[in-house]
Amino acid sequence: MTEMTETADQHTDALAGAWLDLVATARRTAAEGLVVGTSGNVSVRVDDLVLVTPSGVPYDRLGPADTVAVRLDGTRVLGALTPTSELPMHLAVYRTTGARAVVHTHAVHATAVSTLVDELPLVHYMTAALGGPVRVAPYETYGTDALAERMLEALRDRTGCLLQNHGAVTYGASLDQAYDRTAQLEWMCRLWLTAAAVPGHTPSLLSRDEIRRVGEKLAGYGQAAPSADGGAPGRGGAQG
Repeated sequence: MTEMTETADQHTDALAGAWLDLVATARRTAAEGLVVGTSGNVSVRVDDLVLVTPSGVPYDRLGPADTVAVRLDGTRVLGALTPTSELPMHLAVYRTTGARAVVHTHAVHATAVSTLVDELPLVHYMTAALGGPVRVAPYETYGTDALAERMLEALRDRTGCLLQNHGAVTYGASLDQAYDRTAQLEWMCRLWLTAAAVPGHTPSLLSRDEIRRVGEKLAGYGQAAPSADGGAPGRGGAQG
């Protein structure tokens, strides 16, 4: 009985900690200009539950009592607030990938690019950090299963995509990683728009082969390197 109580307490603590991290990430998207008002949404997976931002509530008003959790089938199991309208999109990612966190924003530059091309031009090697060329999912009405399906097609073998006339979605093994991918994607979109706007010039682009090569290099980025004597790994990592 004691072990069961301890396990339940640990699960409760894990949910509480994850919710605080989720709210902090959501507030960061607003503070750094990736969303306006209550647009965009964030989620994080804890075991078989998904914590997600509620619909229509400003992030600066969210507290511990506002925790919202659903099962992978969408059944709400915790909280009185309504989950984000984009819940189908978040759950689709968790059901089909190993994601532990998802970030969706209406970032200006990412949304602008989504209206212009079917794929973000290969303007920078950090494209490889998202698995390859970033696709644009064709437009579907927000909050629908159709949008979730289009998104999954664009995310095939990728960790991020653009949503036409809508925004961007990224996922990762943690909230920090998912957020970093969102920020990188928005930066690359801004970079391409800036370069493409220079009159009389066409931005130089990288090849898909180069993106693949960079992807191989990034696979070991930040990992410990062997020590000089061939013994235990040191604490150094790859440098960008």
